Amino acid sequence: MIGNITAGVMDVKAAPPAPSTIEILLIAGGGGGGGKGGGNGGGGGGAGGYRTDSALAVTGGTSYAVTIGAGGTGGVTAHSTNGGNSSLASLLVSTGGGGGGGAYPTNDGIGNAGGSGGGGSQGNFAGGAASPSGQGNAGGAGETSGGNYRGGGGGGASAAGATGLASGNGGAGTASSITGSSITRGGGGGAGGDSNYGAGGSGGGGAGAYPTGVAGGINTGGGGGGGAGGAGTVTGGLGGSGVLIVAFADSFRAATLTNLTYTEPTRSGYRVYAITASSSGTITF
Repeated sequence: MIGNITAGVMDVKAAPPAPSTIEILLIAGGGGGGGKGGGNGGGGGGAGGYRTDSALAVTGGTSYAVTIGAGGTGGVTAHSTNGGNSSLASLLVSTGGGGGGGAYPTNDGIGNAGGSGGGGSQGNFAGGAASPSGQGNAGGAGETSGGNYRGGGGGGASAAGATGLASGNGGAGTASSITGSSITRGGGGGAGGDSNYGAGGSGGGGAGAYPTGVAGGINTGGGGGGGAGGAGTVTGGLGGSGVLIVAFADSFRAATLTNLTYTEPTRSGYRVYAITASSSGTITF
């Protein structure tokens, strides 16, 4: 035997194949918290749509476009905006969270529909629906009148937002161990109020406040907290940006990521990519 040659035959190790299926967690940007003047509370922003797949089919050598949704803007004594969608090409799309209701005294207090719905503002305005279904939960309605002048909490990945008459808390998020450790994401934003505000939902939901709501957690899809205050005050918190996490067995070859910001969390026996931003980026398996 000389080197790797035995009886005239070279020992060549085959390259690892590409995966044919992947695990995936995809979360859109959370909705911004609503702002409401005159001391009245805006609704919390809904969490970004929360989607998973344990065996999503992919094709080796194909480049898939990646979009990470930004969080929605908070209301300036007004209604807020929805978060941006996140997607892995057309294979899986998560819908941005609904913005929280606001705008006193104009009739703009209903929470927006989204991956999870935004909370309604004080004045008995309804919360937004989770639309499309299956990605989150509805936002809570705002308090009828008086009391804490509180809006409704934004919906979260695993629970609806609480009404203002209850607590105005944002709905809870959902835990995932795709990175190798359990992390909760997708919490709804808490409602703003005059003297008593809603807490943010577990998993990055921003707390409500007076005057300026707390922003949702970055790369959690958490909804922004609602605010309350006088005219001209920026009262709603920003929604949290989304995230895409991909995992597959480390017996397969590594993926190639282009124009993407990502980390590689440690999970025994797996390759894991947590993508937190994209500039016209792609992932190739």
